[in-house]
Amino acid sequence: MLHIDIICVGKLKENYLKDAILEYSKRLSKYCILNITELQDEKVPSILDEAEKQKIINKESSNIALHIKEKSYVIALDLNGKQYFSEEFAQKMQDLTLLNSHITFLIGGTLGMSKELLQSCNELISFSKMTFPHQLIRIFLLEQLFRSFKIQNNETYHH
Repeated sequence: MLHIDIICVGKLKENYLKDAILEYSKRLSKYCILNITELQDEKVPSILDEAEKQKIINKESSNIALHIKEKSYVIALDLNGKQYFSEEFAQKMQDLTLLNSHITFLIGGTLGMSKELLQSCNELISFSKMTFPHQLIRIFLLEQLFRSFKIQNNETYHH
């Protein structure tokens, strides 16, 4: 069975977000083995110079890299990544699962991920040109993964 890891920076605090994660995790359990790893985010000071910003990005990115399993196909969520329609994403996931039994998605913290980490990924994807809180992106990702499995299996899904 396909293994999907989601490695994300920051812990969910709001119950409504946790509930959404639990709901989609339950729905996805029919299609894959899902593992979500929440990593501690660094405190971002209100006044931030470029050196401090890079230090935070590098520390969070190094921590993400430590949690990536060997031989996993790694996809980072990044504003500069490729955008897909849901049907295209479903086809992409279907193609990936033919060659990979393990796929890892990375969601960085507030300041993003280091260039080195992004360059080490197999692919970058973006859900929008807009910026969203990384907690919401986690839910968007789970929803799109669920939708992609429904599309692949010709199952109806309207919400």
